[in-house]
Amino acid sequence: MFAAFLAATFFALNATCASHSVRAFGTMRTNLARLVLAALFLGLFAHTIGNGFTSVSVGWFFASGVIGMGLGDLGVYAALPLLGSRLTVLMTQCLAAPIAALGEWLWLGTRLTGVQVAWGLVILLGVAVAIMPSKASPPKVKIRPVGFLFGIVAACGQGFGALVSRRGVSAAAAAGEHVANATFGLTAAYHRIIAGLVFTSLWFAVMYVLKRVPATPQLNSAERRAGRRWMLAAVIAGPVAGVGCYQWALATTPSGLVLPIAATTPLLAIPIAFWLEGDRPTRRSIIGGIVAVGGCIALTRSR
Repeated sequence: MFAAFLAATFFALNATCASHSVRAFGTMRTNLARLVLAALFLGLFAHTIGNGFTSVSVGWFFASGVIGMGLGDLGVYAALPLLGSRLTVLMTQCLAAPIAALGEWLWLGTRLTGVQVAWGLVILLGVAVAIMPSKASPPKVKIRPVGFLFGIVAACGQGFGALVSRRGVSAAAAAGEHVANATFGLTAAYHRIIAGLVFTSLWFAVMYVLKRVPATPQLNSAERRAGRRWMLAAVIAGPVAGVGCYQWALATTPSGLVLPIAATTPLLAIPIAFWLEGDRPTRRSIIGGIVAVGGCIALTRSR
């Protein structure tokens, strides 16, 4: 559970850092560049301290990367202009957890207790209260029904990606590998990043041929240097530390418990955004955050 909290914290820090790098280089270029840099960092670790490609679970983690970091991310990017950021995040985070929990029960036989399910729902309720659009704070885009379809794709990508990762953990454990440690998690993150990089590179190439890649924003040299620093911070916080801790959490804890905690990422991003950007949280986000954090504490104590 500690690894899940770390993952949510790193993902929240990544959200703020990534938003700055996107302003400098655009969404598609930023996403591709961060995956390339993450693959280099994690590859250096995996082929020195980690197990490289020797694990029996490599194929499962490749598949998890294609599903979660490939199809899932495409669903997110497709939903954002149609639903806005808050509705997209809400659908992705709050649907992924029950999808993964149900899939792991049906496929791997992992059962959660009624108390664990209840506290997981409390966490998701807190997230919904904090980020749900309202009349006072409506979405910043015109809502289009097809966006909900892409939101479901994003949620399925994250949920099924976590489920396939859990299957990979089971395969590695059955083969006698030590899975309950950060080294295994970072190596698994490397395998997922490689798959996500291949998928994203192919998608970028298709968009480039179709001339659908937006032009890079016009910035001066100082702004570009700042953008590179933000990108490096986003790489370390997100695909390296965040995904590494996320895989570490999935190696030791059912996905139905990991994903509700990971869903608190947008709440943890609120104080980080206030610290780095002076963006003041609303009263509703504070109340939702308190509910979600209380649910996380109770869920941890229920194990």
